[in-house]
Parts: sequence; C-alpha cells; structure tokens
Amino acid sequence: MLNPDEVRQRAERRLAIGLVASGPAAYAEMEDFLAPYPVTHDKRLEVMQYVYRAGDPGTPDTFDLVLYEQGAPCPPKAFTFFNTDPQRTVEEILNAREDLDLPLARSFYPFRKPVVDRVVTAVARENALFAIASALPNFGGFIDMPWSVGEFISDTAFITMNQVRMALLVAAASDKKVGYADQKTELVSILGGAFGWRALARELVGLIPLGGGLIPKGAIAFAATYVLGKGLEHFHGVGYGYTRAQRRDAYHLAYEKGKAVAAALLHRRRAEEK
Repeated sequence: MLNPDEVRQRAERRLAIGLVASGPAAYAEMEDFLAPYPVTHDKRLEVMQYVYRAGDPGTPDTFDLVLYEQGAPCPPKAFTFFNTDPQRTVEEILNAREDLDLPLARSFYPFRKPVVDRVVTAVARENALFAIASALPNFGGFIDMPWSVGEFISDTAFITMNQVRMALLVAAASDKKVGYADQKTELVSILGGAFGWRALARELVGLIPLGGGLIPKGAIAFAATYVLGKGLEHFHGVGYGYTRAQRRDAYHLAYEKGKAVAAALLHRRRAEEK
C-alpha cells in the first residue's frame, strides 16, 4: 500500500449496494443514511448511481452489499440497517467486509470516520510494536521480520514508511487525491518529524534502566503516528491541520493510550516466553 496507484484503485472500486425495504419512506431513510448531510447534492447524485432498490429496473445481478430494513428477515451475508442505531450497521459491515473499507469510506460518508479511525489506530499500533521490537531482536510471536538486516530496516525507516502508507490510506478514505505529488505537504511533514520522535525515544530508553524505557518508546511511536493520522483527517475534513494547542492535547491523550498498548504488547511477549 505504498503504491498510490494501488491505493487509488482499491478506493475507487465501484460498489453495487442493494436495498430491501417495505416502502418508499423506509427506502428514503436508508438512502439518507448512505448520503446524509453534509454530503453535497452532486456527491449524493454520484453515489446514488451505485444504490439500487429491490425490484427497480436495471438492477445488477450481484451486489457487493445488501441492506435490509430493520425488522425484515435478513439472509446470511446481508446486513440489517438499524435505523435507531446506524453506527451499529457501519460497525457490523466493516467487521465483516474489511475488503470494502476504502471504497465505502470514499463514497459513503457514514463510513469515512470509522474507516479512518481503524486505519490510524492499526498503523499506530504497528508502529508501537515495531519500536519495541527493534530494541529486542528476539521479540518473537508477533511479526515475521528479518531482524538480521539490522539498520537496513531501522525503526525510524519502518515507522516513517508506515506513516506514509497511512497518509495515502487516509486521503483515499477521505475522498481526496492520492499520490506523492498531490500529498507533498503531508509527506514532507512526516519526513520532517521522523527524527524528532526517534531522538526522544532513544533518550527515554537510555535513561530508564532494565528495559523500562521500552514502554515509553512504544508509546511515543504510537502517539506520534496517531496524532499525525488524526491531524491528516482534520486537514482533509476542514482544509487545515491541528493548531499547536490541539496537537499538544491530542498527543497527551494518544501517549497515555500508547502506554497501555505498549504495556499489553510486552505483557503478551513475556507470557509467551513462559
């Protein structure tokens, strides 16, 4: 997913969404769920080309996703639209159909934030894991990585590369242009910040004896990645990034979350060693 063309192709996949409901009002409610305010009129017209009511002429033979009105019998592999809890519908679909995350987020607004949250959290967790693992060459049981190459795949290089991948995915999920040229400003900020968090992480590991700095190191990698991802989401949503104060507050919260993630990873490793 470091190839912008691959990310773009995945995000621009045209989906066929089927709706099954008892009448016009129920159909309209489901359509409003898929394309609610603040979706523009033009965007709504665009995405509704991929949405079909049961029985409408010209419906395709197969669908990527089928939604049933709440209360109607829902067959296997279809999903219920919970009109009283639309977020439940989103979560159930994303849990079952991870392969559709980017095209759903790009085209259908209710999926955008949940998909971005999943991308950012997953990449931040990967980076916390790698930051810890790079200090423990025998860190087994999590990922298969050729540690013997040493500095060729340093934690800085890996984490920065992963943040670049995250930037491409967040842009795609946010229905923005994807590409190194189109995202030049975002990528420059990623590269510029790489060595700052790295220096801080090294200092913490060095100051805290007996490996106690591993949790702060992992937490820093998590927080730096998480705040970057949420800042990119904010940038794509409103046209500008976090303020200094917003970044500071977000980092504080993400660092605390990162400590819990890093501690859980270390606990799992120690349990596997027993």
